[in-house]
Amino acid sequence: MQYRQLGKTGFEVAEIALGTWQVGGKWGSPFDAANAERILHEAIDKGVNFIDTADVYSNRLSEKTVGKVVRERSERIYVATKCGRFINPHINESYTPQAVREYVETSLKNTGLEVLDLIQLHCPPTAVYYRPEIFEAFERMKEEGKILNLGVSVEKVEEALKAIEYENVTTVQIIFNMFRHRPSELFFKEAQRRNVGIIARVPLASGLLTGKYSANTAFGKDDHRNFNRNGEAFDKGETFSGIHYEKGLAAVTQLKQLFPGVANLAPLALRWILNFDAVSTVIPGASRVEQVYSNLSAYDYPDFTSAQWEGINTIYETYIKSDVHHLW
Repeated sequence: MQYRQLGKTGFEVAEIALGTWQVGGKWGSPFDAANAERILHEAIDKGVNFIDTADVYSNRLSEKTVGKVVRERSERIYVATKCGRFINPHINESYTPQAVREYVETSLKNTGLEVLDLIQLHCPPTAVYYRPEIFEAFERMKEEGKILNLGVSVEKVEEALKAIEYENVTTVQIIFNMFRHRPSELFFKEAQRRNVGIIARVPLASGLLTGKYSANTAFGKDDHRNFNRNGEAFDKGETFSGIHYEKGLAAVTQLKQLFPGVANLAPLALRWILNFDAVSTVIPGASRVEQVYSNLSAYDYPDFTSAQWEGINTIYETYIKSDVHHLW
């Protein structure tokens, strides 16, 4: 495992960390606490020291299990959680300093931790980024010893750029992968200039970049890859990075030609992200221990050739850019 500094938090975190949206079960499946604990312990055994969760993941069960495992370990494990998505209706007006404070205090109780290493606003409405009182509320909680750092998880580059204008925003979690290139333009430069850590989320485009899906792949009725393809439940960009599924499959077919003989593209997709120095850590998920091993096998592959880099960019320009680049 290799480590990078997470911006001005000062934390030295694993380049390949662990996201827990589906830990303990696939999207839409019942939460399996025993499976989740196995995944978390194995990841930590392999050197993962940064775990990202959220209160809404499995209705607080993911957060609870992360806290339990971290409290059982002797290593320094950094826990990042998120808040805000429980707000209903999820609109700007529902965000208040008191509301975010209550969510932080609930996450502290739920995880059993004395302080939250990193609390992140969880994809709030764009208007929230223009309300200094919300960001000041977290500064008060930092002074009280409830949190160490504030970050944001965003949908759009524009939101990320606005968020980092606040001095107490230490990290930005943003979708960045082979099918979502835009963050690497202006935002990465500005984040580096302000020493803001970048957490790359949805690195495998909801599994599309594993190369294991086909037109016949079936997703469960409670799986967002089934019910949210057009943004029916939340931002469309969260599902397959906002790409039309069939077009994504065509792009993946072209990627496979760049890496002949590679059955699982996931490690290569992660390695591509880590080639960007601005990225502090990438947070692929895992619903099985074997997927932890798959993620970490990114280190087993050689650097991309110039032809492969050029090929990836050409595939993005040909299949993806016109559909997603301007939207997120």
